[in-house]
Amino acid sequence: MIGVGINGYGTIGRRVAHAVSAQDDMFVTGIVKNSPDYVAKEASKYFNVYVPSEDKIPEFEENGIRVKGTLDDLCSDSDIIVDGTPEGMGERNIKKYQEYNIKAILEGGEKASAVETSFNAYSSFDDALNKNYVRVVSCNTTALARSLYPIHSSYKIKNVNAVILRRATDPNDSKKGPINAMEPSMQYPSHHAPDLQTVIKGINILTTAVKIPTTLMHIHVVDVDLEDNVTEDDIIDIWKNYGRLLLLNSSDGLKSTAQIMDLARELSRNRSDLYEIAIWRDSIKINNNKLHYIQAVHQESDVIPENVDAIRAMFNLLGKDESIRKTDSSLKIKGGIF
Repeated sequence: MIGVGINGYGTIGRRVAHAVSAQDDMFVTGIVKNSPDYVAKEASKYFNVYVPSEDKIPEFEENGIRVKGTLDDLCSDSDIIVDGTPEGMGERNIKKYQEYNIKAILEGGEKASAVETSFNAYSSFDDALNKNYVRVVSCNTTALARSLYPIHSSYKIKNVNAVILRRATDPNDSKKGPINAMEPSMQYPSHHAPDLQTVIKGINILTTAVKIPTTLMHIHVVDVDLEDNVTEDDIIDIWKNYGRLLLLNSSDGLKSTAQIMDLARELSRNRSDLYEIAIWRDSIKINNNKLHYIQAVHQESDVIPENVDAIRAMFNLLGKDESIRKTDSSLKIKGGIF
């Protein structure tokens, strides 16, 4: 049993804690919270609560939250830390993890250069075997890797162009918006293209990102130039065998991200999360060997199964396929054709 500490119990951290708790080969040693808010109070019912430093303890205890110790104590009590702290902090925290000689997973907001390798379960599982410091790539990069890797593995891709329509912020964030505007990134390609190349070697991709006033999901409009003569049915036949992809039709009333997230609620998942990447079947078109498709990404949850698989890879607990099957079963991830 691998003891997993969660440093940062926000959008990703709390979901990773739930996912780890659902496994039979790992357990949550504790979570680190910076403020004694409603999230900390609820977490204290299920997990040991730690704080960044001793000066935080009185503040928590005054609010009725029992504190087990500090981040240093959690490091002593854990085999690995999943770092869900705000962007930029994870890289700085590695020094502490090194002091305690424990492994760590950083999330997609951190630089690839901060770790030994970047991780996607489908495309780079073996690269993380026995590694000490691994980064699970961002929600958008994870989504692109999920849908492109099966194609990349079966056919010759000349190049990929993807437009990423990004949510402005997460649903529980009232500080950032969404604002009444659309904000294109002037960076071209956006950071998603070089990020994808850290987990799918040799893929030629360009990406454009636009921030839009919504909190529900991201949308990707993807065009893939193929060398091979491929049909739409060929692509669907490949994708339907990957459990972390969900093929659906707009004709079923699933015309927008609003209906897709409503479907996620109907599936009765934890926090109504949609771990799978939703691809509209009726968007899949091929013209002159150019594949076109549109996918939706639940940014709060799609990276969660990757964190679980990364832990197994880093401790060499299971092989790629067995780990993915185990994670998918525990989180009720089914994918396929809806």
